[in-house]
Amino acid sequence: MSQAKVVVGEEVDFKVPKMGESITEGYIIGWSFKEGDHFKEGDTLVEIGTDKVDNEVPAPFDGQLIAIHVDADDVVEIGQVIAKLKVDDQGKASAEKENAVSPSADFKVDTTKNELPQQETTSTAPQNRSETYYIPERSNNFYSPLVRQIAKDYYISYEELARIPATGEHDRLRKSDIYKYIKSGRPAQFAQTGPSSNFELPDLKFDKGQGKRVKMDRMRRMIADHMVFSKHVSPHVTAYAETDLTDLVKWRNTEKEDFQKKNGVKLTFTPVFIKAITKAIEEFPMINSSLDGDQIIIKEHVNIGMATALESGNLIVPVIKNAHQKDIVDLAKAVNVLTQKARANKLTSDETKGGTFTISNVGTFGSLMGTPIINQPEAAILATGLIKKRPEVVERNGKDEIEVRHMMYLSLSFDHRIVDGFLAGSFLKKVSDLMEDFNALVE
Repeated sequence: MSQAKVVVGEEVDFKVPKMGESITEGYIIGWSFKEGDHFKEGDTLVEIGTDKVDNEVPAPFDGQLIAIHVDADDVVEIGQVIAKLKVDDQGKASAEKENAVSPSADFKVDTTKNELPQQETTSTAPQNRSETYYIPERSNNFYSPLVRQIAKDYYISYEELARIPATGEHDRLRKSDIYKYIKSGRPAQFAQTGPSSNFELPDLKFDKGQGKRVKMDRMRRMIADHMVFSKHVSPHVTAYAETDLTDLVKWRNTEKEDFQKKNGVKLTFTPVFIKAITKAIEEFPMINSSLDGDQIIIKEHVNIGMATALESGNLIVPVIKNAHQKDIVDLAKAVNVLTQKARANKLTSDETKGGTFTISNVGTFGSLMGTPIINQPEAAILATGLIKKRPEVVERNGKDEIEVRHMMYLSLSFDHRIVDGFLAGSFLKKVSDLMEDFNALVE
């Protein structure tokens, strides 16, 4: 791409760089410098977040920060001018013609260290729980793209948006209105409209005890909000199954050394489990869907999210795109790469988006089974428990015998708005059957 040199003393626009093919906007986490400060080429000027991935945007040359046009937590679009820079006497870098300042596309990713600013906390506890919240009756329910983005970031439904007092012209909801509402603790979050126009929050005066207080980091707040949102919007039902993995365990123990030598990655159970899920989805595609208003979107692709625990204690869900088109070797490589990148905080935003179904291996932590919360906007999530040796009754030649078998519990949480018990049970049984008769998965 052609370049245009910057001139000492020149003032140039600093724009939001591209952060992935599917990324059109992000939000400002925070500025590293104040207006008037000088910086060196490569210094982080601003951090821009997209969901769970933070991007540190470097300075393209030595310069001075003349003006900042956006504040922390403002939503910004790719290519938007967010600051004015001045080239210092030491200025030496160049900038793109189409974008006077083009920061490097190689961002350093950090998913844990930043916290949301104090003035716009995501706490769901109002400052005064005994206050009465009056639900406004607004005639204007038009929401700007910025307001919709803030609502999406904080998992605020349209029903809840309609309860927020508006101060804009023609009763229009403004950014400041929604931030003020969030800061107050979202008092109308679970209010029910009806004959009464007010909702009173009870003051239950819980004794929360004494002890060391640890502030939630930004990622933990986002996880907490996402989980509350999921439980609030989706009627969760969990179905359980038990599967006999004895043959699969024996096969893996026999093949794992040769598999690693041949393919360069360890053979774990996860790729086999994912393959079983994708095969079952082919037979029961409704499980691979989302709800949009009164329409069910049955997804064309099968993108499997893997719930991955980080050393910080937080959780992130990298996504294997088009998992239904991959064999065990390809899945094993994808699982290995994404897991390593997740734990090294090097996942890109694209690698955490687009999931259509999620698997969570709670057995990794020693749990026999779990009741996972649906990863919105998906319709279901599968948890695999601990593989444990147990005495089981098996039938041999018409006779019952007791054998030691490798058993594992499966638990499927599903959105009862989309998925009924018959579909969930049928899908879960198919997954279990495929895990037990796994030969077709590993061929």
